[in-house]
Amino acid sequence: MFKKRYFTYFDWVITGSMLALLALGLLFVFSSTYSPEHNVSIFFKKQLFWAISGIFIYLFFSFKNLETLRPIGFAAFFITLILLSYTFLSGFMAMGAKRWVSIYFFKFQPSELTKFFLPIFVAYYFYEYKTLQITIAGKAAFKNFIAPLIILFIAFILILKQPDLGTALIILLSGIILFWVIGLDKKFIIFSILISIIFAPFLWTKLKPYQKQRILVLLGEGDAQKERYQLEQSKIAIGSGGILGKGLLKGTQNKFAFLPEDHTDFIFAVICEELGFLGALLVLILFFSLFFKIIILALQLSNISDQIIVVGLMLHILLSVIINISMVTGILPIVGIPLPLFSYGGTNLWITLASLGIINNIAIKQASY
Repeated sequence: MFKKRYFTYFDWVITGSMLALLALGLLFVFSSTYSPEHNVSIFFKKQLFWAISGIFIYLFFSFKNLETLRPIGFAAFFITLILLSYTFLSGFMAMGAKRWVSIYFFKFQPSELTKFFLPIFVAYYFYEYKTLQITIAGKAAFKNFIAPLIILFIAFILILKQPDLGTALIILLSGIILFWVIGLDKKFIIFSILISIIFAPFLWTKLKPYQKQRILVLLGEGDAQKERYQLEQSKIAIGSGGILGKGLLKGTQNKFAFLPEDHTDFIFAVICEELGFLGALLVLILFFSLFFKIIILALQLSNISDQIIVVGLMLHILLSVIINISMVTGILPIVGIPLPLFSYGGTNLWITLASLGIINNIAIKQASY
């Protein structure tokens, strides 16, 4: 029974795409941190450990009984809000931001946990706690959304104050899209967008100086050797890769340290420089196959609670990919959003693999019916 359920119905498209992206991610963490003095950097060793342990996390959530996970995830979301509050007050400071909680030798970002537990919280709240029977594109009374909207806004503000505008926007957008899927009237969403536009001048005054600078850089302002430096170097790396790239370990923007954050937020530029257009296209095709399969799965699900979880867990990964690649190529302002399965960092990698594990779990259950 176990073998039939978990291996015959195992979703190999999701798993194969994930493993291919993870392997490429490891390759380019190695490449971006390689030096003749230290062939295998400490960054690669850590990323390799996080990747191997992350695969076990993926398998754990692929096989975990979701019925026991839902109430745990619901409670864990509120614990995450407490951790976000603690981070704001006494978090570990790095690079001008309080985004990490430090426990002895281990640091993690509670904001990443928010991405993971938010869809489980939403699904449990509406379909277990409130016992609402709502179909996709249906309507629900607005009063049912007041409490979760307030909680979502609290999470948004706590992450925004770290400051982490990119992650805060991912949380906010994911939550609003999930509420819309459940039945939140689109008039509320349109009204909220109009209010945001009206108050844009006021919101501009509340941005930190470096955040304003990043928006101005996107609009073409700033010195190429100062404010625009990171974006200019990223574009040079992408453009110089050509069709086939310069070759693995041969990217000059990377090797001569012209490109800042090459192993974290700007790792896609390293891929473009060393593997060229075809290498970047391969990465995009793998991401497309992953998301396409997940979208097909979501459309096939008859259990609305499972559907909410699948959509919510996919959204934070999809939005991160879109925002990261857009900022690296100069389409969006630069924000601190890593490229899932590629950028150096343990918390984001583990949360991405845990999310995909739950999606695979639901795919197994759907296929076995």
